[in-house]
Amino acid sequence: MPAPHASPVESALSLPRLLGVLSDPTRLGIVRILSDGAERGWGQFRAPVAKSTLSHHLKMLREAGVTQTRQEGTRCFVKLRVDALEARFPGFLPALLAAARADHIGDHVTERDEHA
Repeated sequence: MPAPHASPVESALSLPRLLGVLSDPTRLGIVRILSDGAERGWGQFRAPVAKSTLSHHLKMLREAGVTQTRQEGTRCFVKLRVDALEARFPGFLPALLAAARADHIGDHVTERDEHA
């Protein structure tokens, strides 16, 4: 049985599911933040939605295989699965991110400054 926070294996990544999940501007904004390759705590994301809604967005990204989640005590950390996405859909992620940046899709999702 997979762990509760397991992402699907690379071969199970589905293009229709991926496109559906990434069609949401908030989820695309999360992906844009994660595109630098760094792992982030769930609390580092700031979006104009309820915490439960943000949690739902992160869950959908994980279940579609876009991100992987790691739990450490009571905290959860998320990271973009760049290698898996590139292996399964070569060139897709860079093209998607470039288009999202150019059209300002996901700009409303930002990162909390942990030092403030």
